[in-house]
Amino acid sequence: MNGAVRAVVRAAIAKGCTPYAIYEGYQGLIEGGSMMKQMHWEDVRGWLSEGGTLIGTARCAPFRERWGRLTAAKNMIVNGIDALIVCGGDGSLTGADLFRSEWHGLLAELVSTGELTEEQVKGHEHLTIVGLVGSIDNDMSSTDATIGAFSSLSRICQSVDFIDATALSHSRAFVVEVMGRHCGWLALMAGIATGADYVFIPEQPPNSKTWGDEMCAIVHAHRKKGKRKTIVIVAEGAIDDQLNTVTAEDVKQLLVDKLGLDTRITTLGHVQRGGSAVAYDRMLSTLQGFDAVNAVLESTPETPSPMIGITENKICRMPLVGAVALTKSVATAIKNKDFQKAMALRDTEFEEYYRAFLATTIIDDESLKVPVEKRLKIAIVNIGAPAGGMNAAARAAACYCLSKGHTPYAIHNGFTGLSRHDSVRELNWLDVDNWVIRGGSEIGTNRNLPDVDLGMVAYYFQKYAFDGLMIVGGFEAFLSLYQLGQARVNYPAFRIPMVCLPATISNNVPGTEYSLGSDTCLNALVDYCDVIKQSASATRRRVFVVEVQGGKSGYVATYAGLCVGALAVYTPEEGISLRTLENDIVHLRESYAQDQGQNRAGKLILRNEKASKVFTTELIGDIIREEAKNRFDARTANPGHLQQGGIPSPMDRLRATRLAVKCMQFIENNQESDIGKRGMAPESASVIGILGAKVVFTGVKYLYDHETELQNRRPRRTFWATMKTVSETLSGRPPVIV
Repeated sequence: MNGAVRAVVRAAIAKGCTPYAIYEGYQGLIEGGSMMKQMHWEDVRGWLSEGGTLIGTARCAPFRERWGRLTAAKNMIVNGIDALIVCGGDGSLTGADLFRSEWHGLLAELVSTGELTEEQVKGHEHLTIVGLVGSIDNDMSSTDATIGAFSSLSRICQSVDFIDATALSHSRAFVVEVMGRHCGWLALMAGIATGADYVFIPEQPPNSKTWGDEMCAIVHAHRKKGKRKTIVIVAEGAIDDQLNTVTAEDVKQLLVDKLGLDTRITTLGHVQRGGSAVAYDRMLSTLQGFDAVNAVLESTPETPSPMIGITENKICRMPLVGAVALTKSVATAIKNKDFQKAMALRDTEFEEYYRAFLATTIIDDESLKVPVEKRLKIAIVNIGAPAGGMNAAARAAACYCLSKGHTPYAIHNGFTGLSRHDSVRELNWLDVDNWVIRGGSEIGTNRNLPDVDLGMVAYYFQKYAFDGLMIVGGFEAFLSLYQLGQARVNYPAFRIPMVCLPATISNNVPGTEYSLGSDTCLNALVDYCDVIKQSASATRRRVFVVEVQGGKSGYVATYAGLCVGALAVYTPEEGISLRTLENDIVHLRESYAQDQGQNRAGKLILRNEKASKVFTTELIGDIIREEAKNRFDARTANPGHLQQGGIPSPMDRLRATRLAVKCMQFIENNQESDIGKRGMAPESASVIGILGAKVVFTGVKYLYDHETELQNRRPRRTFWATMKTVSETLSGRPPVIV
C-alpha cells in the first residue's frame, strides 16, 4: 500500500496536480483537518520498503451513513479535492462508487443548508473515483493479483518451508491454517509452492461424507512411496460441499485417528500481513498507482469508475462496479453450492493452478492415466545458468507425466552430459517431490548447446525413443531449441514436439515477458538494495552505485530500480554518456541541497553490468565522488551471484508449475500418427511465454528470424520500456537534453 501512495503522490506532482493523503481511511475524510494532509515529494521518500500503510487504515461505520458521506464531501470541497484514489477491498471500493453516485446530491444539500457556497462548489461538480485493490486474500475478480497478496504468500511459504524441515526430521504431519475467509487463493498457492499433500479451499470444497477418506488416501499413498512428511494447508474459510466448516482441528484428528500420524497444527495468523513488500508487490503497487493518476486525468463525468488491475503481465483497467459485483457473486455461488461457477468466477489462472495442483499431487490413480498406446517418453533438460524455479518446473513436469502414465526422463548436466556420459535417468515421484522449494538445478545444467555433438545427441534421443522434450533455461536454451529444430532435416530423432520454458534471471528470452528465476533474482536484489540504502541513509549524504547482472538486457536493473526507488538506472539499451552522468550529478547535487540533512537521504544508482565498456561501476563512483566536492559521498557495491537467489520465490515456484504442466500438454497435443511429418512443422518446436495478458506458444524459428537480436542476446522489443519511464518520473530524474 505504501508503494501505491508513493506512486500516486509523486505522479500527481509530476503531472501538476496537488496530492493529499487521507489518514485512517474514510474516517479521515469525515474528521477532516489534520487528517487530510497535503503531500510533498520528500514526504514519501523511503516508503517502498515500509510494511503496512503509513497513512493508516480503519473501518468506518459513519461513512456507511449518508450524514457521514455528507461531511466527507464538505471536507473534500474545503480542501479543493474532487478526485479520490481508493486502495482497499471490495467494501472500500463499493463505498467509493456510492459516494460518486451521490456527489451531486450531497453538494446540492451542502449549498442549500449554507454549509458551502456556490463559489466553493464551482469547478468540483463531478467526483472522480479510481480503485486500487489492496488485499492479501487476492479475492477481487477481474485481476490476477491484488496489492499485498504475493507478500503475504511469501510469508506463508517461508513459514511452511521452516515447518517442512521439522516435519521431515520427525516424520510428522502438519496442518497449517492460512488466511482466506471467502477466498482460497493463499491456501491453494501455498499448497503448490510448498509441495503440500492436500489443500482445503472454499471454492472447491470436498464431499462432506468422504473428504476424510479421500485426504487420507492421498496422504497414505504419498507415505507408501516413502515420503516422511505431510503438509495440509487449510484456508480459514474452508468448508465441505454442504457448507459445514472444516477446521484445522478436524483435519488433525482424522490424520491421527485414521493414519496414526504424529500431527501438529500451526496457525500463522497476522504474521501473514507483516513485513516489507516483495518485489512483485512493489512493482504492482507502483505501476498501478502511476496508472491511477493517469486514469483520474483521463476521466470524464461519463466514464465509469475504473479499477486498476493486472492480467498476466499487463496493467489494465476495468469497471470498478462490475469487478466488485463479480467478486460478491463468488460468495453467492458458494452459498448456493454452485462451486463450479465459483471457480469460473475467480479467473482462468486460478482454475489452471487448481488443476495443476491435482495433476502434481494425485498419484497412482488409473482413472487419470491415458490409454497405454498414448503413453509417452518425455525428456527434461536444463541449459544455461541456474535460475530459481528450474527444479519446480522439472518436478511439475515429472509429476504430471506420472499422473498421466507417461515416463519422465531427466538429461543430467545438459547436452554435454548426454553426448559424453549417456546421462539419462528415469524420474520417479519420490525423487522429485521435494524439488519445488530447492534452488539451483538438481539435474545439473551448463551452457553448451546440442551442436557440441549433434550426432551423439540424436543417437541418444533415438536410443531412448523420446516422444517429447522440455528444455528449461535462458538464451542458451532458446538457441538449443532452434538448433534441434533446424537439425530435423538430417536427424529424424528430433522430429518430436519440443518446447523451451524460459528460465533466466536476465529475462532475455524472445517470446516471453517473464522467465523463471527473474522474480527470485529481483527479491534477492531488492533485499540487498534495501540494506545498502539503509547504510546510505544512516550517513545522510551518500550515494551507492550498485552493479547488477542481466547481460545485455536492462530488465533486471530497470525492474529493481523501480522497486527500490533508484535515482537513476543505466542499461545496455541506452548506454552511458558523459552528458548522462553530468545530468545525474547535477540532479544529485540539487537533491542533497533540498533534503537539508533529513533522514532517508541515502540514494541508489543501479548500473547493468554491460551498460558501458568505458564507464564501469568503479569509474562512475569515482566521478561522482570527485564532482561532489565533499558535499556528499559515493560508494560502489556488487551483489554478484547473490542475485541468483537461494530458495526460489513463491511466484517462480507457482509459474514453474503452471507453465511446466502447459508444456507437457503441448507435447501431448502435438503428437500425431504421422510423427515424421508433424515433427517437421515449425510450430512443434516452440517457446512458451507470457506476452501481455496471455500465455502463448510461439515457434522458435519465427522468434529467431524476426524477434531476436542475436549479437546482444535479447529480444528486439523492449517490453519493459514503460517501467523505466515510470521509474524515472517517480525518482525525479530530469531528462537528458541533447
